[in-house]
Amino acid sequence: MGRVRNRRLEAVVKELGLPQERLVSRFRAVAAENGAHELDATNRSSITRWIPGTRPSGRAPSILAETLSRGLGRRVTLADIGLAPEEGTEPQSPGRSVDTLTTLAALGSTDMDINRRGVLVNSAYSIAGLALPAETWWADTAERARRRKPLTTHTVTVEDVEAVREMTAFLSQRDQQRGGRGVGRTALVAYLRSDVADLLAGRFPSETVRRAMTSAAGELAYLAGWTSFDAGEHPVALEWFKTAASLAAEAADAPLAGHIMRAMAHQAVDLNQHGEALRWSEASMAGKSYTNACWRERALLGVVYARGLAATGQKKNALATLLRAETDLSRAGEGDEEPERVFFFTEASPAHETAAALRDLGDLKGAEMQFKHSVRTRRTQFQRTHSVTLGYLGAVQVQQGQLEAACTTWNQALDAMNRVQSGRARETVVQMRRALGPFRARGGSPAAELDIRARAALAVR
Repeated sequence: MGRVRNRRLEAVVKELGLPQERLVSRFRAVAAENGAHELDATNRSSITRWIPGTRPSGRAPSILAETLSRGLGRRVTLADIGLAPEEGTEPQSPGRSVDTLTTLAALGSTDMDINRRGVLVNSAYSIAGLALPAETWWADTAERARRRKPLTTHTVTVEDVEAVREMTAFLSQRDQQRGGRGVGRTALVAYLRSDVADLLAGRFPSETVRRAMTSAAGELAYLAGWTSFDAGEHPVALEWFKTAASLAAEAADAPLAGHIMRAMAHQAVDLNQHGEALRWSEASMAGKSYTNACWRERALLGVVYARGLAATGQKKNALATLLRAETDLSRAGEGDEEPERVFFFTEASPAHETAAALRDLGDLKGAEMQFKHSVRTRRTQFQRTHSVTLGYLGAVQVQQGQLEAACTTWNQALDAMNRVQSGRARETVVQMRRALGPFRARGGSPAAELDIRARAALAVR
């Protein structure tokens, strides 16, 4: 069978109305600007071959979408030109060098498509090959964003920025209460890839408004990554974190960049990639990411850095970092100007992370005390994290031979998980059943009854 002609690409190229040679020249220029040097040698026939059905590979589709977007003065997505990843194939990560708006549209389309997202979810997660951005990359990305030409006629206002921030706050609070799975996350991604992407493509009356809108979009992209992480969709989460970092760079928002790198470190340490967790948490503590952050956010960066140190066996440095984070948090006051993204980091949160660090250092008694402190001080609106904390507490109790206490704690964890849709919470139940394995044969015992309840909870989820 012959190739199916790509009518969508053909129509968009025709709309642009450029001779082939000029289109190829523009494509090469955009490729060079984005550091896609492997595309510099693209010859005249390449784009015309894509119309009859030959599919470009690697970064070429995203570069072409950006080229057409600039030429037409509107946002052109991969779906618009018939070059979205085919069903059953792993979506290509466009990398940091491709225009952020193109990346945002491509990743959003993949995330919203159940089949393509499934392929990405099941791909290999690895942060190991992801290089830390160089100092020049941050500056170059911010400058490229300043020079980007608008793709729509809408003039972005301060009210537009506030609308995005309000939506982010609402969705973040829902995530804390209900977890990263479900309808809330679908709404988040749909809003990000449509409304927010269109705002980023609009006209900005000032550099201040451009940076504010880009920063707001970065926080929302970070939240898409965090909810993916919580849902257990780790490769998807990593792609969103990378996109969020690009938006933070475009906004020249160093504290937001640090917040995102901290999340990447948190994900890595949870997935036992301890060296990479330490590398990213160290980066989050460097330079303006830390010094320009508010005290509460500094403490958040610190406790995750401590976890990286603990996971790599650096006990002395981990304990010193925890003390520093405690001091930072003590300096946070009601009158401080704080970003909405740190609203959750109250007394219970550092206690939870301190407990996790102590657990990794082998101090189970200290970990138990801190987990209990976190449970006692957790506010009710943070139901998802509360259930995870209880799951971890039960685990350190059973490791110390406190089976009865662990069963009581784990029953409370299962109670807290009611209506929570979280991959991390679910994983604590999986570990719970594993720990209860040696005690299942004791019919009628609290451990056996708890195991039946845990098995039922997993079946529902």
